[in-house]
Amino acid sequence: MELVAGCYEQVLFGFAIRREPDAGGEHREQKWTAVADFTHHAHTASLSAVAVNSRFVVTGSKDETIHIYDMKKKIDHGALVHHNGTITCLKFYGNRHLISGAEDGLICVWDAKKWECLKSIKAHKGHVTFLSIHPSGKLALSVGTDKTLRTWNLVEGRSAFIKNIKQNAHIVEWSPRGERYIVVILNKINVYQLDTASVSGTITNEKRISSVTFLSESVLAVAGDEEVVRFFDCDSLTCVCEFKAHENRVKDIFSFEDPEHHIIVTASSDGFIKMWKLKQDKTVPPSLLCEVKTNARLTCLGVWLDRVTDTPESLPSAAEPSPVSKEQSKINKREAGDVVQEEERQSKSNAKKCGLTGDSNKPTKGNTVVSTKKRKMVEMLEKKKRKKKKT
Repeated sequence: MELVAGCYEQVLFGFAIRREPDAGGEHREQKWTAVADFTHHAHTASLSAVAVNSRFVVTGSKDETIHIYDMKKKIDHGALVHHNGTITCLKFYGNRHLISGAEDGLICVWDAKKWECLKSIKAHKGHVTFLSIHPSGKLALSVGTDKTLRTWNLVEGRSAFIKNIKQNAHIVEWSPRGERYIVVILNKINVYQLDTASVSGTITNEKRISSVTFLSESVLAVAGDEEVVRFFDCDSLTCVCEFKAHENRVKDIFSFEDPEHHIIVTASSDGFIKMWKLKQDKTVPPSLLCEVKTNARLTCLGVWLDRVTDTPESLPSAAEPSPVSKEQSKINKREAGDVVQEEERQSKSNAKKCGLTGDSNKPTKGNTVVSTKKRKMVEMLEKKKRKKKKT
């Protein structure tokens, strides 16, 4: 197990977690320690997103590139250079597919074996601020600076629905079973039910929200521009627990389960990464397992578990039935004009699509993995050309 974190200083940190029996007592508990394992300085600007699968860590940056780091070999695996804007979100689905979003309004689907761009979609008129993949891999949600919440049919590789919202949302997240999802706007969390596609309630946090993670189907951990982490019940819409996690604002939060523990990890502007053990009763504050100081301004966080997860290996193929049912379509049409279905022109022009993972989606030239040395060389040559033009 390793904690990975990106920062403003352009570096990816890796800390190996070691568990040893604590000395003393019959019922000895394990002592957790975080040991520095690697630093990776591949980007030329601050890191903005990180995602992890069982083999790789990928990082997105304000330098408009996605870098790949091989966790098994501990080496740089190259860069993906399709986007023209800050990379805002990265999500793996299994070990075969990576989905990226950026300020250029594009959502790209990548083959995480060959590192080729399978599909590039103009998703939002403004920036793509966040995206989330349904546990089934058949649906995705995205939000952007065009004040829309968009539903994507990943089986057929097209837009399913567009919902207008009153303000720009910056986070969207599916629940573990995919029966509900949340949309975050500033310090408010709108809770949606999948079967009705409507807001069932709103949770209000004290400060602007920076990160959320579901601890269960109904309990949500919320971090924001403050030192405190809160647990909210999505049914009662109330805060069931809060605890001081850091001395400065919490930038990112991540949760996972191993055979013995349910754990959350927090990263803060104070430079600390902390691991917390959750209690079965979520109304009881978690206990601190370990912490590590990076001396950096942290921006994003992930956990590499070095094991196969329950997530399917890849996104569903176009042959599988779409989860966007006729009933769901009717529900969305009734929402007082808030939902706009995909334009007919787009449907006709893409009539021969065979989904995001189909054979017809040949990689675009220049969208395959590029070595870090080659990319930096190209950047240097471009700078020299610009200087010559000025003189």
